[in-house]
Amino acid sequence: MKKISTEKQIADILKVLGAPFRIKLLLSIGYGEACVCHLEALLKKRQAYISQHLMVLRDAGILDTRRDGKYIFYRVADKNIFDLIETIAQMLDIPADQIPAVTAPGTHANCACPNCEPEFKPEYTSK
Repeated sequence: MKKISTEKQIADILKVLGAPFRIKLLLSIGYGEACVCHLEALLKKRQAYISQHLMVLRDAGILDTRRDGKYIFYRVADKNIFDLIETIAQMLDIPADQIPAVTAPGTHANCACPNCEPEFKPEYTSK
């Protein structure tokens, strides 16, 4: 079995990160997790387009997944990826205020996943 060089391994990851939309996906997922329908509502892109990019990131080991019923939630496998993105932005003299802050994704009204769906709270009525 042929050993892959360190340089090739690094180049392969950088190649995966070479698509601007994948950087946007990573920043959108941030420190939390998100399902495809959440990302679709947030990023205003088609499900198939988002899924293709998520698959590439997952296959590269950049994303992990968790299943909850019919939903698959994606999360960043190693948060150091955000340091890499920030370092590259600094190398390019991109002002810090132009780099989206990395947080956990909040809820989205147009997403019906368990993380976004409002909890059922029965109304209390007194007689």
